[in-house]
Amino acid sequence: PLTPNGKVDRRALPAPDLESELTHQYVAPRTPTEEMLAQIWGQVLKIEQVGINDNFFELGGHSLLATQLVSRIRNTFRLELPLPSLFNSPTVAELANRIGHLQQQNVGVSFPTLLARANDTQLPLSYSQQRLWFLDQFQPNSALYNITIALRLAGTLNITALEQSLQAIIERHEALRTNFISVEGEATQIIHPETNWTLSVVELTHLSTNEQEASTQQIGQQQAIQPFDLANESLIKATLIVLSETEHILYVCMHHIISDGWSTGVLLQELTKLYNGYIQGLSSSLTPLPIQYADFAIWQRKWLQGDVLESQLSYWKNQLADAPNLLSLPTDRPRPAAQTFRGKHQEFTICAQLSSQLNKLSQEQGVTLFMLLLAAFDTLLHRYSGQEDILIGSPIANRNQSEIEGLIGFFVNTLVLRTQIEGNPSFEELLTQVREIAMAAYSHQDLPFEMLVEALQPERDLSYTPLFQVMFFLYNENLSQLNLTGLKLSPLTVESQTSKFDLTLVMEKRADGLVGVWEYNTDLFDASTIKRMTGHFVRLLEGIVSNPQQRIWQLPLLTEVEQQQLLIDGNNKQVNYPQNKCIHQLFEDIVERTPNAIALVFENQQLTYQQLNCRANQLAHYLQSVGVGADVMVGLCVERSLNMIVGILGILKAGGAYVPLDPDYPTERLSFMLEDAQVSVIVTQQQLVESLRQDQARVICLDTNWETIAQNSDSNLANTATANNLAYIIYTSGSTGKPKGVLVNHSNVVRLFAATDDWYNFNSQDVWTLFHSYAFDFSVWEMWGALLYGGRLVVVPYLITRSPESFYDLLSQEKVTILNQTPSAFRQLIQVEQSTTTTKNLNLRLVIFGGEALEFNSLKPWLERHGDQKPQLVNMYGITETTVHVTYRPLSLADLDGAASVIGRPLQDLQVYLLDEYLQPVPMGVPGEMYVGGAGVTRGYLNRSELTAQRFISNPFTDNPQARLYKTGDLARYLPNGELEYLGRIDNQVKIRGFRIELPEIEALLTQHPNVWESVVLVREDEPGDKRLVAYAVPHSQTSVTAAQMRQFLETKLPAYMVPNAFVILENLPLTANGKINRRALPAPDLKSQLTQKYVAPQTATEEMLAQIWGQILKVELVGIHDNFFELGGHSLLATKLISKIRNAFQVELSLRELFSASTLIQLSQCIEQLKRQNSSSTASPVLPKIRKRRQTR
Repeated sequence: PLTPNGKVDRRALPAPDLESELTHQYVAPRTPTEEMLAQIWGQVLKIEQVGINDNFFELGGHSLLATQLVSRIRNTFRLELPLPSLFNSPTVAELANRIGHLQQQNVGVSFPTLLARANDTQLPLSYSQQRLWFLDQFQPNSALYNITIALRLAGTLNITALEQSLQAIIERHEALRTNFISVEGEATQIIHPETNWTLSVVELTHLSTNEQEASTQQIGQQQAIQPFDLANESLIKATLIVLSETEHILYVCMHHIISDGWSTGVLLQELTKLYNGYIQGLSSSLTPLPIQYADFAIWQRKWLQGDVLESQLSYWKNQLADAPNLLSLPTDRPRPAAQTFRGKHQEFTICAQLSSQLNKLSQEQGVTLFMLLLAAFDTLLHRYSGQEDILIGSPIANRNQSEIEGLIGFFVNTLVLRTQIEGNPSFEELLTQVREIAMAAYSHQDLPFEMLVEALQPERDLSYTPLFQVMFFLYNENLSQLNLTGLKLSPLTVESQTSKFDLTLVMEKRADGLVGVWEYNTDLFDASTIKRMTGHFVRLLEGIVSNPQQRIWQLPLLTEVEQQQLLIDGNNKQVNYPQNKCIHQLFEDIVERTPNAIALVFENQQLTYQQLNCRANQLAHYLQSVGVGADVMVGLCVERSLNMIVGILGILKAGGAYVPLDPDYPTERLSFMLEDAQVSVIVTQQQLVESLRQDQARVICLDTNWETIAQNSDSNLANTATANNLAYIIYTSGSTGKPKGVLVNHSNVVRLFAATDDWYNFNSQDVWTLFHSYAFDFSVWEMWGALLYGGRLVVVPYLITRSPESFYDLLSQEKVTILNQTPSAFRQLIQVEQSTTTTKNLNLRLVIFGGEALEFNSLKPWLERHGDQKPQLVNMYGITETTVHVTYRPLSLADLDGAASVIGRPLQDLQVYLLDEYLQPVPMGVPGEMYVGGAGVTRGYLNRSELTAQRFISNPFTDNPQARLYKTGDLARYLPNGELEYLGRIDNQVKIRGFRIELPEIEALLTQHPNVWESVVLVREDEPGDKRLVAYAVPHSQTSVTAAQMRQFLETKLPAYMVPNAFVILENLPLTANGKINRRALPAPDLKSQLTQKYVAPQTATEEMLAQIWGQILKVELVGIHDNFFELGGHSLLATKLISKIRNAFQVELSLRELFSASTLIQLSQCIEQLKRQNSSSTASPVLPKIRKRRQTR
């Protein structure tokens, strides 16, 4: 442009369109360094998309911007980049390479030159290949490490050109012509100079569209799950399916030992160039490869030793010191004893808007998108597991040298990214930590993962992978770089049936947003669980972009549907009940209706409703005369008798609240309760007065003072108490060792029966037992379940409650219809029934469990004999602080298949919320603490205002300011059907050596042993710091079981870390007075008798020969029969040598898996003897390299 004066008008020159200045096709960043650099360039140059081949100066960079860039590189990578480096390496790819070299120098690493090998060199495997070869030996015939590429080709395809292109790629890359063989237990590679590999072509043109679709899926699936024979067949296969002249499907499948994710990109790029060249009649435009993968393997082995190895190892040893062995995510099923790698995939999309917001946030925070997503995933896993120490595996391309960028081969390494989340940081704070961890890991990426595992020697367990069980990675879509002449390409998904880890999350950047794929182990997770996890992850990401400063436990997790399900549905029912009536008033209504019906039975005595009412009235009048009225606490200390019920009713009618003082309690406990409650009146009997040691209170004896009491009126009293006054104070055990008194109103009890009426239909025909101590709140349910419905209550004499045989007889004689039992007490009844040849004539219609967790499997003998209809068995979870019962769950025969302790759904007028430690609702399937709200929540604790405030909290989920929640201290989780599964006390959560252990799971499995009747597992610390799992077992009558048998049984069903250290066999499990298992009374095991680690010399010829072989391989002199191969220093490489020597010495074919399962000398010896007996495999000579004729499959 010119000015009017004819000069150049510089001001009128247009601003350049920098983004259109890109002179070549956009190639997305491939490594974390490239990604960080592209982001910095974008910020400095004010452009959105930067590819790896873009030139800083061509995009508008200049010297001032260059200094800005160098400054940002300094802050991000913590290194000093000389300004000339930018001029010498102006593209992202070149500069990333330069930074890589500087990082290596900073951590004391320098790369020697990577050179082509001499032809006659022996070819070792790279460290990564060594691990995959070992895994193939360990689990032969597995498709776990198959890599599949699936493409739909629309347009005119030249099949010959496609085949020639693939053949040229195979010819070009030695890795694709390699096999792996064993020589005396050591792996070596054989590279074939040439192959006659062909493309398989399958014609499906004759089929209908639907048939084509089905066949295509089937062929792709078949190829994906077809194992490779590493020693004998080509490790790359390709199948072309012809659907029509213009539509084809291409499947390419490679074994991971010769390829990786980056390699598939190389293969597709080379395929594009070669195919297009062939179509145009041009010769190959690919530059020759200076080195091959085998050269890298030799170089890696020479380089990675001495100081280089030590420097890399020291970083990782320090980084992973004291890391947990296992990430305990909540699973749908218990972890099996050995990992199977069975798996499935589930795909999900993140909308374009959220994807864009995530990109924008990562740029604002100065992190890569990978780091942002990793921090979000860390948050999800932290909230799911409750663990503060999260280890995630993540692959890294590990191509730090330009010579290997264009090679196909297995270069990818796995980094272990450890995030320690303490307290409740903001997401921004967590993101900073994740960024630092990732950057440090990238600087130490050269140490092969397999060497790290060998160096750290984590505890070996076949049930999970070492160091991490969850993987995460993000990659860019490859297909945009593909441009085959005359063809449009689109990716296809091939359903894999495997999962390498418990859980893998793969995120892919596509033009239209992010796409995620879960790969999950189907032994552990259901598809519905993974689908919910997707909802939680996306919800979390939405919360992060809207407020990254939010603390991570306050970020949203639940979807709106789940919030409705967990907080509202089933938690807002009301129950109609007489709100102004007290317990005794309802009793008086029954007396009016059925005065002459039998109300109480004790031994050979009985009282009708009328008689019981009159006696209680006389006592009530007398108590009122001595000052008892509303909310006055009256101690009640009587033995089991008719008078026990008279005493309770009399105190209630007088308006008072009874404080049960069980005469069987220790004197010290009784004294504490009397002191704490400060009762002014005690109702008792003469022989118990002395044990009460009470001076302040007025003592009334129901036996010796009865004549005086009987002079009072036997008519009903005018009511002085209301439904909101106290009915009783029951003391429960406290964590400090001092019991605490729970204050329970009349209304709490009255609504309990109204809330369960529809389920149970209690009536005047029912016969109940008062089996439990009246100081245990199960007794409240037993008493009023009978007396508020006109039923009969049988007070069970104390000695009969201690004798299951006598109690079983009583159930039959009294024709009891409603039985309430703790599971432990009921198991004793089952044993009694099993030991008698003739079943007594029982009349039970309901058996209701409460008081402790129910092990469903223990009911098997009962259900097999009685069925599940009459009686109906019901599991009820409950707590004193919320009035006896909280949930209801009828049981059926089908429940015997599950190990879970399912407690069902809340009573109709109660709400159960499962919350985390920050009072946020947990998702379905995730453990949370149970908080109970509703009409059953009691007043709190007597004289313990501070504890009451801690445990009875304001309900955050309602507008009612009076509503409270009781914090139970119990863990549970929601099952997909909406029922609750009880997981035990929070303070009983067991951790040993960093493993979280579910004791009920071990107990449930141990009782599945055919000779074990019941069991308890607990952690003992008989010596400080020495925590041990101990199992106590009671054998079935007329059977016996040994510790060794139980250990062997559990080893086949449980991960090694869950198998108890010691087993104790008992005749019976000790019970408390309330019928619960008395864990404190379980004896300490004699650990010395169970220790098998003392040296015991080999005794058989097989043991002697094995000990000799072990000694040679492990370089140790003395090997005993109880020594463990891995504890003596054995590792995976030595294991393959051992297998080879065993093959030669014993002529048996032992698998690696068997060695891991039988790792002591005596176990392995027995295994070899068994194989010899079976003579399952003939003598196998070592496999040696040999020249083979090329086969058509290659």
